[in-house]
Amino acid sequence: MGSFFSSLTGAGGGDEHEESSRVITHHSSARWQLHFNELKDSSQLVVIDFSASWCGPCRFIEPAIHAMAEKFTDVVFIKIDVDELSDVAQEFQVQAMPTFVLTKKGKEIERVVGAKKDELEKKIEKNRAI
Repeated sequence: MGSFFSSLTGAGGGDEHEESSRVITHHSSARWQLHFNELKDSSQLVVIDFSASWCGPCRFIEPAIHAMAEKFTDVVFIKIDVDELSDVAQEFQVQAMPTFVLTKKGKEIERVVGAKKDELEKKIEKNRAI
């Protein structure tokens, strides 16, 4: 029973903040859904980074994503591995990696496809205060 509850709440390795980072990585669809539902009540900007471990451009832009997470402390940064949580990637109709989906109150407001650091940063700047 305890392990079932832990898997739902994210305890026991279901999700994690990467070492010394503000980027949240989800490894469980159930935990992702709980977290995303919580964020639907907030006007806080959420940046969802859809990537894959085998994706070169994803690995290239990753340090920039961590830097943005440190810079924009009022923004929630979430990383989803499309191979691990393919149902979440399908829900957001992700067709290429990396794809960054910006949401507020659970609704998509912007999208950046590709390792376009400057474009992503501009869209974060524009939408974080709205």
